[in-house]
Amino acid sequence: MPVLQIQGDDFILDGEPFRIISGGLHYFRIHPDHWADRLRKARLMGLNTVETYVPWNLHQPRPDTFRLDAELDLPAFLDLAAAEGLHVLLRPGPYICAEWEGGGLPSWLLTDPDIRLRSQDPKYLTAVDSYFGRLLPPLLDRLATRGGPVLAVQVENEYGAYDGDAAHLAHLAALLRRLGVDVPLFTCDQPADLDRGALPGTLATANFGSQSARGLAALRAHQPTGPLMCSEFWNGWFDRWGSRHVVRDPAEAAQELDDLLSTGASVNLYMFHGGTSFGFTNGANDKHTYRPTVSSYDYDAPLDESGDPTEKYRAFREVIAKYAPVPPQPTPGCGTKLAVPGIALTESAPLFDNLPLPDAPVSSEQPLTMEELGQDFGFVLYETVLPTAGPALLEVEEVRDRAQVFIDGQPVGVLERENHEHAIALTVPRPGSVLRLLVENQGRVNYGPGIHDRKGLLGKVHLNGSELTGWTNQSLPLTSLSGLAFTGGAEPVVGPAFHRGTFVVDAPADTFVHLPGWTKGNVWVNGFHLGRFWSRGPQRSLYLPGPVLRPGSNEITVLELHAARLTRTVDLRATSDLGPVED
Repeated sequence: MPVLQIQGDDFILDGEPFRIISGGLHYFRIHPDHWADRLRKARLMGLNTVETYVPWNLHQPRPDTFRLDAELDLPAFLDLAAAEGLHVLLRPGPYICAEWEGGGLPSWLLTDPDIRLRSQDPKYLTAVDSYFGRLLPPLLDRLATRGGPVLAVQVENEYGAYDGDAAHLAHLAALLRRLGVDVPLFTCDQPADLDRGALPGTLATANFGSQSARGLAALRAHQPTGPLMCSEFWNGWFDRWGSRHVVRDPAEAAQELDDLLSTGASVNLYMFHGGTSFGFTNGANDKHTYRPTVSSYDYDAPLDESGDPTEKYRAFREVIAKYAPVPPQPTPGCGTKLAVPGIALTESAPLFDNLPLPDAPVSSEQPLTMEELGQDFGFVLYETVLPTAGPALLEVEEVRDRAQVFIDGQPVGVLERENHEHAIALTVPRPGSVLRLLVENQGRVNYGPGIHDRKGLLGKVHLNGSELTGWTNQSLPLTSLSGLAFTGGAEPVVGPAFHRGTFVVDAPADTFVHLPGWTKGNVWVNGFHLGRFWSRGPQRSLYLPGPVLRPGSNEITVLELHAARLTRTVDLRATSDLGPVED
């Protein structure tokens, strides 16, 4: 692979002026069996480059554990990009935003109550240095200077929207260089944040989704010389629970892209293919009100969540063809989809009857946070004995993020961070009744100062003004469901429960799980965690990648946090439902 250089106002590649026409796709949001397909479709749309973030929290889930295998085999992804003839823009963070849990920062950082993330705090820098020291050496052979596809590497991510500490950016840039990264470095910021987020001597780029002339003018005013580039051209957007599905008119987005490319600037589409925040990995925003993001990261991108080209794909391809060579092959068709209606979930395993799952509970005087329990994702079940009977007011200092409240196993209400709720009135049947609070981490905040987002019950819990002490804290990461004891029957189940069924397919293919009549919870197929569902919407289906399925019998498990119908069924359908769109 040729090496990217910066000369004057141009990128130079192999001795010739070069325009980067890139698109974002995150390997960690795509089933690895689909990586090659998505990369091929990127090239066929006319892209010469792809961009990906790198999620620290998945690659280093614990300080002493590092992964670069299976679905996290970044070197293999980069090799596939090179085989497709694509260059790569690598964005390793350490902070990535990406509407990803905690912006990619691992939750174990938050076990230190005083840590200052994204700063020169020595505790944070020690963790970053250790992470990059593990991540980067296996990637060096994939740099363009060594014949690989990686043209350039980003320093941090939109730092100007968070802070303006140039020393921190300089530390990260020096760390990249010290570890052997010798391709060009760049920063990216929204136009208003360029002065705070740029690093002298490093190429600055801008992020915007419209009014390209204004955005590029701000970039040129900040940086008088150097290639102009929009590192995130927002051609769509993400969805949050309780809103509507966000879409952007393909013709309008294509015209904005045309306006951008007509200036001669380089571009990275955000996103070319969004994919899915499988499992518990979605992020959240908190601008005075907490708003968790849905599992789908379809993003109304040119390639939809299941990898099918959209009208936006075709419109963008036509625009790109005006400015760069586009492969002569026709637009790819849509993939085969599977439909299996009416799958009966005939077995159930009540959550409270299956504890501990998997680890023994931890005792404490006050509730422990998820981070103090060494847990990243999922739920924590808090339990204590109530000293008195009668009408009572339960007050919780801070719920992160949603607490279902039970007295002697019976549900009595919900406290939601999103609604700024801290108290619930209830009746205690007898002295010695057991109080349980099942608290869900709905996604750590991924943007702004709220990234210091510890989960579980924070602070003290009071009943009628008196502090409740003597808690057991049960971690429920739900990384495996192997310990569940299922029984048959269609009896009503009180409280959260897992429901399981089987279905048969002849030939595996992509499909979408629809859960009409269900309320809130999670879905696993053959042990693969698809993500969250919630009747609140807008998302009404979960993408199921074909490689998760196998010929013959397959197993589906649904965790319903509230109440399931007596006749418990789910559908596999050939089409998704991401909800009603914005007006």
